[in-house]
Amino acid sequence: MSTADALENPGVPIRPQKPVGEVYRRHDTQLCSWISFRTLDIREDLARFNRWQNSPRVEYFWEESGSLEEHRRHLEVLAKDPHCLQLIGCFDDEPFGFFDVYWAQEDRIGPHCEAGLHDRGIHMLVGEDHHRGPHKVACWLPSLVHYLFLDEPRAQRIVSEPRSDNDRMIHHLQNTGFDRVRDFDFPHKRAALMSLSRERFFERSSMC
Repeated sequence: MSTADALENPGVPIRPQKPVGEVYRRHDTQLCSWISFRTLDIREDLARFNRWQNSPRVEYFWEESGSLEEHRRHLEVLAKDPHCLQLIGCFDDEPFGFFDVYWAQEDRIGPHCEAGLHDRGIHMLVGEDHHRGPHKVACWLPSLVHYLFLDEPRAQRIVSEPRSDNDRMIHHLQNTGFDRVRDFDFPHKRAALMSLSRERFFERSSMC
């Protein structure tokens, strides 16, 4: 939320400025690879974002296929939105996926979950087929959650809202510790509310 919005809505925190560049990196001993996340750069990442979104596999769940210019405008809008942050995930510095993280209380999921002021949510997209598979998800998904909890120490939970028929993604989330709280309806989809508490993550995590 911007400073002006916060002044009009007392009690809602002013969100920090968005970072630029790499925000997280660690070495995964199981994969013998580096996993990292950096902020999206429209000039560098537009073409791959467009290719990923136009993949039939991705389009089935995201429903955001379009032209290069449509995606440029979409990313420019997101870049100006203080309630979300767009990340590119990399294995050994090779981009493999797009991740949109957001302040849950200020997102469309807010009315459907009991999000605190500092809790966050995630949208996830793996664009490169050779980086798919449960062994890769078991690295990048906990790493993404780890980054979000480290980035905001006051966050008590991370939420997500995959399509309720996206069984594979729901399974990956549950393997990371997320609970399937309930299913609910957005105007554009039937969604599964997934939630992971800070306490549960760090009880289970091998990264701390």
